[in-house]
Formats: sequence, structure tokens, C-alpha cells
Amino acid sequence: MFSLFKRALAALARQAEVGWIIDAEKAGFIWAEPTRVRTEESDQTHAKSLRVCPAMLDHEARLFEVACPIDLRVKLARDDKGQLTLVNVAGDQSTIRSKHLGQMLVLVPQKEWRKKDRPVIQIITPYLFLADEPIYMTQLPAFNHYQPNPLPGVLVGGRFPIDVWPRHLMWAMEWHDTSRELVLKRGEPWFYVRFEAQDPSRPIKLVEAEMTPTLAEYIKGVSSVTNYVNRTFALFKTARERRPKTILTRKIRA
Repeated sequence: MFSLFKRALAALARQAEVGWIIDAEKAGFIWAEPTRVRTEESDQTHAKSLRVCPAMLDHEARLFEVACPIDLRVKLARDDKGQLTLVNVAGDQSTIRSKHLGQMLVLVPQKEWRKKDRPVIQIITPYLFLADEPIYMTQLPAFNHYQPNPLPGVLVGGRFPIDVWPRHLMWAMEWHDTSRELVLKRGEPWFYVRFEAQDPSRPIKLVEAEMTPTLAEYIKGVSSVTNYVNRTFALFKTARERRPKTILTRKIRA
């Protein structure tokens, strides 16, 4: 019994802890907590079936899913001045008011696109991920989720260290087929996040974190830096020097 207890403690010690926060000023309940990616139950019992593939299982164990917060149906069009604009196709049938959709959904200026014929849109999210040890996070498309009506473009992913650079995530899409509408459904997998500790064999444990005054002050240093400088990764050294000893505080719910 004592040996089992020791092994359990050792397994817990090996876990790399990652905190998540939904930092929303309003309507925070529309944003679901991130969850571990779960694949469909297999109906195969063969010893070599996918359900027992160690490489696949280890890969999926490090993936966490963020669900879409809203129903959305938009298209690209030109206004009377010839400027590209976003149109809420659902109109009066939309579950989200156009005013609030306009506050969430942004058409990036053309000069910032990667290709002149591929518009980029962004949706601001309140998700923050953070850690108290060196951990990188990668944002990925929800590739395990089959979409009968796939996106008209590709997700713009990214990778950065969440121990020194906790920032609000964006969902961004590069719109390849501009003749097609973008349709998103509330509750469906929206994107994945994957975490890497310095030892890649360590499992990841996701916990809800508290927005403490110390963390809020530290995040101010990260916020909006892209408006002032390029090559923001060069600021990691400064962020490490000014980082509090601890930024991850577990949230305690009564």
C-alpha cells in the first residue's frame, strides 16, 4: 500500500501544471472551460487497433480543446465604396446582435495579410494560459473534429512561452475561398492548445487559475506590445527579469 502511495505521489510530481483563466469583462458564461481532447470510443478490440496505439494516445493526452462560444454565419462583400467588409448573413435570425458581433469579429487591414487575396479575420477571446515553469503553448486547428462543412480558410496558429508571456488568445483565420461563407456553431470544437514542458515526456495537468492583482499587473507589460514594436519575442528577456516569482494561483471555488 505504501509503495502504491509513493508511486502516486511521484506521478503527481511529474505533472507539469498549466493554469487557465477566462478573463471576460462581460458574458463570461458563453466561454466554456478548456477540456482534454477525447476521441470517439472505438468499437474495435484488435490488439493493433488505433485505440491502443501508444503514439496516438500520448499525442492526444497533450491536446486540450476550446469550444466555439457563438453561432456565426458571415460572408465577405464590398460596400458602396468598394471596401471589403463582413456581412452577418444570418441577419435578424442571428443569435448574436450585430453590434456585439462587430466588437468580437475583426477584419484585419489588408496591408497586414500574408497574401493580398487572402483576407484575415480575428475573434478576440478572453482565454489566458500561464505556468510557473518553462512551458510552451501551441494553438492548433481542431483537426480531430470532422467538419462536413469545412472552414473556407485555415487557422492562423502560434507558439509562445506561457510562463513569461501570458496573453489573451486570438482565433484568426486566413480566408482562402472568399466565395464561401464562414459558419461556426456554438459548442463545437473551435481550436486546440498543446503544451510542452522542458521534459516532453511529462504529462500536463490543466487547472483553473485566479486573476490575482500581481498577475493582472504583469499582464499589462505583455498587453498590446505589438502596437509599438516588431519582433516581440525579443522582449522575453525583459519579461523574465520583471516576472514575479509566482503567477499561477489556483482558483478556489466555494
